[in-house]
Amino acid sequence: MNCSISGEVPEEPVVSKSSGLLFEKRLIERHISDFGKCPITGDPMTMDDIVPVKTGKIVKPRPMQTASIPGMLGMFQIEWDGLMLSNFALEQQLHTARQELSHALYQHDAACRVIARLKKERDEARELLAQAERQIPMSVAAQDTVNAAALSNGKRAIEDGEMGPDGKRVRQGISNSIISELTDCNAALSQQRKKRQIPSTLAPIDAVESYTQLTVNPLHKTNKPGILSLDILYSKDLIATAGADSNAVVFDRSSGQVVSTLSGHSKKVTSVKFAAEGELVVTGSADKTVRVWRGSEGGDFDCRHILKDHTAEVQAVTVHATNNYFVTASLDNTWCFYELSSGLCLTQVEDTSGSAEGYTSAAFHPDGLILGTGTSGAVVKIWDVKIAIGNVQSNVAKFDGHIGAVTAISFSENGYFLATAAQDGVKLWDLRRLKNFRTFAPYDENTPTQSVEFDHSGSYLALGGSDIRVYQVANVKSEWNCIKTFPDLSGTGKITSVKFGPDAKYVAVGSMDRNLRVFGLPEEQDDQSET
Repeated sequence: MNCSISGEVPEEPVVSKSSGLLFEKRLIERHISDFGKCPITGDPMTMDDIVPVKTGKIVKPRPMQTASIPGMLGMFQIEWDGLMLSNFALEQQLHTARQELSHALYQHDAACRVIARLKKERDEARELLAQAERQIPMSVAAQDTVNAAALSNGKRAIEDGEMGPDGKRVRQGISNSIISELTDCNAALSQQRKKRQIPSTLAPIDAVESYTQLTVNPLHKTNKPGILSLDILYSKDLIATAGADSNAVVFDRSSGQVVSTLSGHSKKVTSVKFAAEGELVVTGSADKTVRVWRGSEGGDFDCRHILKDHTAEVQAVTVHATNNYFVTASLDNTWCFYELSSGLCLTQVEDTSGSAEGYTSAAFHPDGLILGTGTSGAVVKIWDVKIAIGNVQSNVAKFDGHIGAVTAISFSENGYFLATAAQDGVKLWDLRRLKNFRTFAPYDENTPTQSVEFDHSGSYLALGGSDIRVYQVANVKSEWNCIKTFPDLSGTGKITSVKFGPDAKYVAVGSMDRNLRVFGLPEEQDDQSET
């Protein structure tokens, strides 16, 4: 007999007193506890209504399928088919899940792109707004300062936009008082130079030979990498860098922190200089403007003057030894002499020789009365700033011989040597005899020398192209030995600027990546050399 619920032979059979039906004990007990009635008739039922039935041990018969090999194969086939159907259903579910995941990832990526674009547009809008806020009040303040300065000298204030009969802007010119100031500064510095001695704290040659890379600092953006110029403020060990990302950065080398980012130019910043003991920073840009930035108590630098006297890219900025004046040189074939405090262009000098070559570099002589400029036509021009004839400064000398634009100029601290860099390498000029006495051609004809720099003591000369090379300064007749070559670790093959630190204790290098690199002695060796 079979169980009325499961239809199978019960292992522990019981019988209902009321209906006489046979059940499996565990099944009927569970049903009674859950529902309290007979599962077949629906009549009320309790545990007392079932009676156990005594039977012999029941052996369940084997299914007919397992009684023969064909039957077993049939069972296996049925189980295999079920397994395949289940596997197919799982694959369908996996495919659907992958499609949903791919769609979700696409939506997430699209959302991230939209968010990044919105953030970029927001930052650009904020920068433009800040630039407009700086320009509007500062231009008025600068004009007031210019007018007040002109009136205090008993002269008529010259408006910035006033034009002369030849269609050019009228400039105030370099007054006799300014020439006296420049001459006094020259006399004092020349007298000091005669007594000048090499400082005992200068890094010796064997120390320079042991220089290695100490730090790598990413200061500029990755979308427009490139450090085009740098300057060092010895008194505070600050390094200013000019970037292709249209920003200049003031960096504290000792702490390894960025002091301030100077944002405002619309194109690459080509030149940067400290002035007034680091209180001011002057930048020139490919956007044809020059900006004067003043430091605040919090360490940031605010734009004080925006100078728009040039009509082409400003390629170079150089500050006079008095820290009261500076000169800018541009591809428009002019250089401007500015008063630092007011931002007033006192004179704008155009070469009257008839050449249409723009200026690509400029530097003041250490004594301050001579200005050196390099042109895109491979000519080096030397100007006497104090000779004012009709407000046009005198071009006292020209040096020919380079190939390609003159990319950098550096005067030695001894006052006698001038180093110039161009496509064909570096040339050294004797300012007393006005002649070239030595030429370095360290690279091939396709690799220009982008930077050349004497250290402050005049003992070392560094040049940069596809690598950095340091030479020991000698004299006109003696050999200038290359004592150290630093590889270009940026991987760009374009070293754009090289500067010596105080006492040549380190060398700061800028290249066409966004990193400022500093080469020097490790601290342990530095401490040992000092002891």
